[in-house]
This record gives sequence, structure tokens and C-alpha cells, in this order.
Amino acid sequence: MGKFKIAIYPGTFDPVTNGHIDIIKRACKIFDKIIVAVADNKDKNTMFNLEKRVEMMKKATKNFKKIEVKSFNSLLVDFAKKENASIIIRGLRAVSDFEYELQMGYANKSLYSEIDTIYLMPNLKNAFISSSVVRSILKYKGNISHLVPKEIIGDLNVHSY
Repeated sequence: MGKFKIAIYPGTFDPVTNGHIDIIKRACKIFDKIIVAVADNKDKNTMFNLEKRVEMMKKATKNFKKIEVKSFNSLLVDFAKKENASIIIRGLRAVSDFEYELQMGYANKSLYSEIDTIYLMPNLKNAFISSSVVRSILKYKGNISHLVPKEIIGDLNVHSY
């Protein structure tokens, strides 16, 4: 097969959605190991703290043998170097995602020439799902069971405002 390929799939995953899991499934067909990198981004006002987001991602990916879940609070490219990863995986739901993701891909490449970014599209049935949509529905105690992995529904239903 050639060189052992480690990829990083970064995000805040606040919370993890079926769209994220869809991207992870697709990435598992391509890479030897995927580190799901849960970002500790102080600029984002997350619904769930870092530990809870890591815990939910571990629950949601427990049956994926190629997945390792870690948190990070540095530049993504510095984390990638530390983990010997050469690929960043990003999901694209719509054209509106593309410009931002392309800009970030170029910025990461300028910081670390050995890194490449691969963009994967979720299945059409998951294309509208985002963490912010899930958070909005949760805020009004709506049904999110079709939007998130079944393994974390209990974690979301106990969240109160």
C-alpha cells in the first residue's frame, strides 16, 4: 500500500452529528489512521465543554478501528506535525463552505508545506446537518434523534438551559 497515512479530522464537534460520522466513514476508506481532533477554541462559545465533546466523539466512533479521538489547543498544523499527520480532512456541505475551507487550506499549507487538505462531501441526506442546527433544535427541546449518532442522544437530552 505504500506509506502509512495518518489524517486529521479537526472540528469543535459541538455536538458531533451524523454528517461528521458520514465524513469519518468515508475517510476510513481512504486512510490508515484518522485522528479526530476536537478543538479547544476559546473564541467559540460552545454548548458543551471540551471534555464532554471528546467523550461524545469517543462514544460515537467507538466501533471505528481506525479512529483515535484527541483534543488540541494549538495551531492545527502544529498538532498535525506532533501527530505525524500529512492530511487534513474537511467536510463540505454546500458551496458556501467552500470559500472559507479553501482559504483555511491555503493558510495551513503556508504554515506547513508538508500538509495537504482533502475535502469530502457528506451523503446528500446529511448535507444540511450542522452542529449549529442541532444546537438550535436542542435549545427548543426539539427532536434531534435523526441528526446525531444514537450513542450520544442521552448526552444531549440531559442538556438543559
